[in-house]
Amino acid sequence: MTFRPNYPRVWMTFFRNSVLRELSYRGNFLIELITRMFWFVAQLVLFDIIYRHVPTIQDWTREEYFGFMATGMLINGIVEALFMPNCANFSELIRTGNLDFALLKPIDTQFLVSTERINLAMFNQVLFALALLTYSLVSTGAEITAARVLTYLLLIAVGVAFFYALMIALASTSIWFGRNQGLYDFWFYITSFARYPQGIYRQSAVGEVVWFGFSFVIPILLVVTIPSRVILGKVLEPSWYVLAIVPALTLLTLMASRRIFEWSLRNYRSASS
Repeated sequence: MTFRPNYPRVWMTFFRNSVLRELSYRGNFLIELITRMFWFVAQLVLFDIIYRHVPTIQDWTREEYFGFMATGMLINGIVEALFMPNCANFSELIRTGNLDFALLKPIDTQFLVSTERINLAMFNQVLFALALLTYSLVSTGAEITAARVLTYLLLIAVGVAFFYALMIALASTSIWFGRNQGLYDFWFYITSFARYPQGIYRQSAVGEVVWFGFSFVIPILLVVTIPSRVILGKVLEPSWYVLAIVPALTLLTLMASRRIFEWSLRNYRSASS
């Protein structure tokens, strides 16, 4: 008989272990919560000051932009809670030789190294994002329908999958570099770049190139902007077909990241070699 691991059960075990780990270091957990709260407040204050001087940025009002910000925070919070600790720890598994033990386990290696740790403090950001999104929807008076909410949730899942694919592909480079300290820097720059609606970049020839490249080649801009426009009932840019482009490009990115991960493992030299 072929052994088939119970992936949901394994993930729940990882979740319980993460809870116990956070309970063992309550002070650190509390500091992370406070830090995230201050960062959230700082972002709100910054853009509130900006919107006191201008009524709109492109076609985004203050309340609509808060909805966009909430969407970005929601995607970012989920990714950092579920995947960032594991991708950042991947280089340590290689350096210490513990990746050998992961390879010997009768379970998919990518699943194992991607889900072992969960940063529970980041779920605080998810709650802040949901609260800000609720404020935005109420303030703008956007019509909420079941179809619109379902589409939004699916696009959020697509955004999480896209950023996970980028992270696991980057983490795989640790096979050659040994340690990849640039992961957090990369994540910071990527999330900062996606922090603004895609239309903002279309102000010059260089901006048009950036807009096209990060919209239709690597859809960093689309995965946050499109779900925001959907839930707020704004017209999709450049057209409705982006609803099909975003999932398609994300699927291609996931497939590419899987290939990169498997290729990296084939080039891995175990601690015993």
